[in-house]
Amino acid sequence: MSNEFGYIPESPEQSFGNNKGIFTPKDIYDLTRADKYTNYGQLEFIETQTTSDGTTAVNFISLGDYNVHFMVWDSLSATSAETNTCWRLSNDGGSSYISSGYQYAAAFQRPVNPLQENSTSTGFMGFANNLSSLSTGNGYVYFYNLLDSTKYSFNTFHGIASSNTVTAQMGSSVLPTAETHNALQLTCNTDSFVAGATISLYGIKEYS
Repeated sequence: MSNEFGYIPESPEQSFGNNKGIFTPKDIYDLTRADKYTNYGQLEFIETQTTSDGTTAVNFISLGDYNVHFMVWDSLSATSAETNTCWRLSNDGGSSYISSGYQYAAAFQRPVNPLQENSTSTGFMGFANNLSSLSTGNGYVYFYNLLDSTKYSFNTFHGIASSNTVTAQMGSSVLPTAETHNALQLTCNTDSFVAGATISLYGIKEYS
């Protein structure tokens, strides 16, 4: 790789956050490979999983070393009963998942009877889709501080489900216990998923 890139008028220090200039496509490629190209909020892929009929939970047990995680899902649907997509955390690498002590607040937006919900003691980390056998849910969630043993783990989420009507849900949740949470579970609180949904997890790269 060349020591000089297409800087105009002259080459500053070639480091992240200090590489202003005009670059050729090759410059951008080489700088990115050298971890020097400024690209804040960069997503780094961790894992994608898909659901099968009867899936009750999808577990992610490899979280990398990120402070912020991003999960996105597509085409979630439930077997029969009305249910909600939600999350649980693990502090033992996925051997078990914490089922109490979460707090959340959320708004349900829909044509009829919009509402707000909250709880200071619940078994799940928020509710992002209101699903049934007739609806399909999509959405995303950001998780913060999961691997930081000195801070609370929390999230912000937004989901939408559509069948005969459309329901959008958004909110935030926290587990008010300062400890390391090293695995994630996407689940539904009263039913199971059907085949065909895709759930992907990413880490957001940070720079010091």
